[in-house]
Amino acid sequence: MTGRIYPGVRSTRVYVSRWLAVASRLAVASLLFTGVALAVDTPSSPPATDGKVLGIAYVGRMVADLDKSVPFYEAIGLTRDSSVDSSWWRDEALNHLFGLKDARFRTAKLTVNSNISGKPFAIYLHEVQGIKRLKVGGYPPWEPGASHFGLVVADAALVWSQLKASGMLRARSWGGELIPFPGETKGALAYMTDPDGIDIEIINQRPATPAQDGRPARPALVPGLSHAGLVILDADKAKAFYGNLLGGQLVETNSPWMQGDFTDSAVGGHGNILRFFNESFAEAADHHSMMHFELVEYQNRKKAVSAYGIADIAVGYVGFEVQGIDALLARAQNAGARVVSEGGVVKLYDKSRAVLIRDPDAGGFVELFEPAGRER
Repeated sequence: MTGRIYPGVRSTRVYVSRWLAVASRLAVASLLFTGVALAVDTPSSPPATDGKVLGIAYVGRMVADLDKSVPFYEAIGLTRDSSVDSSWWRDEALNHLFGLKDARFRTAKLTVNSNISGKPFAIYLHEVQGIKRLKVGGYPPWEPGASHFGLVVADAALVWSQLKASGMLRARSWGGELIPFPGETKGALAYMTDPDGIDIEIINQRPATPAQDGRPARPALVPGLSHAGLVILDADKAKAFYGNLLGGQLVETNSPWMQGDFTDSAVGGHGNILRFFNESFAEAADHHSMMHFELVEYQNRKKAVSAYGIADIAVGYVGFEVQGIDALLARAQNAGARVVSEGGVVKLYDKSRAVLIRDPDAGGFVELFEPAGRER
């Protein structure tokens, strides 16, 4: 997976070669995440002929202005892939994939190492032109369908202060400050947003600690992307889709409701009652490493999902590499997922096949893609 180009996104090499061909004829998503699976409830895996997820591959975000968004993501430690062409272009296959008409795109691919495998994990930023777009940013972090990812950094205080000094800090947390872990005094964790209001959970690295004073041992948190996440409405629906259907392994079957100053202060709320369900997926870049997809349920914040589309500003999605995409899509539809892509599965210029769907719970956007030659 290293160096892979997102289906439908041009690399500079591809763009130049296609231009030359034409010229010759005509003249890329825990608040309390610990990084360890304590108990895994493994769903039965469907046969390959029924379609299956091979791994979580990337997250995507729809932005208002690539020129403003890219510097922010670079400031928090991501690296831009210069091989991806970020000029405006129109691609009918990508329009079909996103269920759009006559849209033009420009895309940036940024990478950051997974803090589980150490392999690069991609974040794709898309700016869209030529269609009407809603700006859905500004919603609270408990909005059903809101996505985020967790980023462990070597020095959260330094990242925080540098963002503040450059005018790029958009903190969610109480007082706009990093929040200490329970029982500690040093600020270590907080939600913030990108320039369009999409959530990012910043977490300070920490060493492993042994069990003591009745507290269990904790593994080390090392820098890198730790998880992607989604706010859900109905835990049973969400777990059935991301677990039973897509094959996520539920990390802890018992997820109690939590409340208090720590959970409130980190996201900037008051009176929240919430719980987490971590579905663990293999990384597409390293099938031996498992990354959490964090489902966050707020007991007292439930509301109807707002109307928005994939191209709207501040919308996010998660991408999974799959095998047997047609069979998997059929099963997803039978489970209540809605297809966004025009005509279903779309063949893209690199011969991969992809489809965008919305989950049957909070309508989270999920992209399934199958590289060329992976049909069986």
